[in-house]
Amino acid sequence: MSSARIIRVNELLKREIASDILRLFATDRFDTGAITVTRVETTPDLREAKVHISIFEHEEERVGMIRFLNKHRKEIQARMSKHVILKYTPRLHFKLDTSIESGD
Repeated sequence: MSSARIIRVNELLKREIASDILRLFATDRFDTGAITVTRVETTPDLREAKVHISIFEHEEERVGMIRFLNKHRKEIQARMSKHVILKYTPRLHFKLDTSIESGD
């Protein structure tokens, strides 16, 4: 698969995952306003995707928030698969991204 296509797929997944997180968990006690999907890295076969999440403030709760997202990844994947049509729906793995804080 060409690298240009992977880049487009990653950007599409990034936008869709961000909006799905907001839609699915806005009513929970989960602070969706503090979460930013910074990037998505999809494998060339489109079966796996690492989703890098930046969390504003909530220093003590970050690990729990990432754990929450990983626990509910199937819900996010199901919703994403309705809006993004790919041969395979990638299995999502949420990772904490601290690169923005490092840059500051």
